[in-house]
Amino acid sequence: MSDVSRRDFLTGLTAAGVGVLTARFLPAAERAPKIRKGTDLVTLGRSGLKTTVLGIGTGTNSGKQQRDLGFDGFARLVRHGLDRGIQYIDTADSYKTHPYVVKALEGVARDKYFIQSKTFAKQADAAKAHIERFRQELNVDYIDTLLMHCMTKSSWPADMRPVMDVVEEAKRKGHIRAYGISCHGWEPLAASAESDWPEVQLVRINPFDDKMDGPADEVAPLIKKMHAKGRGVIGMKIYGESGFGSREKRLESLKYVFGLGCVDCFTIGFTSIAQLDETLELIEQVLA
Repeated sequence: MSDVSRRDFLTGLTAAGVGVLTARFLPAAERAPKIRKGTDLVTLGRSGLKTTVLGIGTGTNSGKQQRDLGFDGFARLVRHGLDRGIQYIDTADSYKTHPYVVKALEGVARDKYFIQSKTFAKQADAAKAHIERFRQELNVDYIDTLLMHCMTKSSWPADMRPVMDVVEEAKRKGHIRAYGISCHGWEPLAASAESDWPEVQLVRINPFDDKMDGPADEVAPLIKKMHAKGRGVIGMKIYGESGFGSREKRLESLKYVFGLGCVDCFTIGFTSIAQLDETLELIEQVLA
């Protein structure tokens, strides 16, 4: 997107942007959500689906860090999260973590966890095949949220129409419960803010502009607009991909994300139980 068109687009979001950025500086009592813990349930917009504020991600360095834990190590992490009250597991075909997720969830009742997966399919036939394969690989009758993964063009609403039709049909059949997208790049992200199609959206957001689709102060108004449309907004890259190197920076990022008031929940790719426990502790500190 050119500087001019990007500036014009942002001008149209001025009112929303001011509200979002101002939210960072409001007293906690004025902007505090009703949630108090990372294990509290939230509703993902008009989809009506509920999941926990904090989710366990499986895509750090394209899933390598979670795969490196091994099946047993990853299962211990997930089971600890479940015991703490976390229900949300984020995965994707490209992460190669479906087998790790299904192993970790062996014997767990289906209503005790929420699974999000993602497809790179660009054609209708491939999308159909992916949805059926994902259900088999994850050993589930339905996937809670399915995302078209990594949109890279502003033209995705037109380009992906055949896949969108397949996804909508899968929802009618009960094979998925809600659908949406993730984006890589400013232009597809801006286009997604204008679209009414996604029921949920995975967005990269933190105050340090780390691994994001644009500066935080430009991305935040887009997220606000999505949320205002009734979309369930799911954050990712809350800790970038490195954890920012300190507890203080992780706390700062959580304060920023909650302060926006438009991110319903978020996923973090943990590699240890200690990291997970620290994040639950920090969330309670932010929301106290």
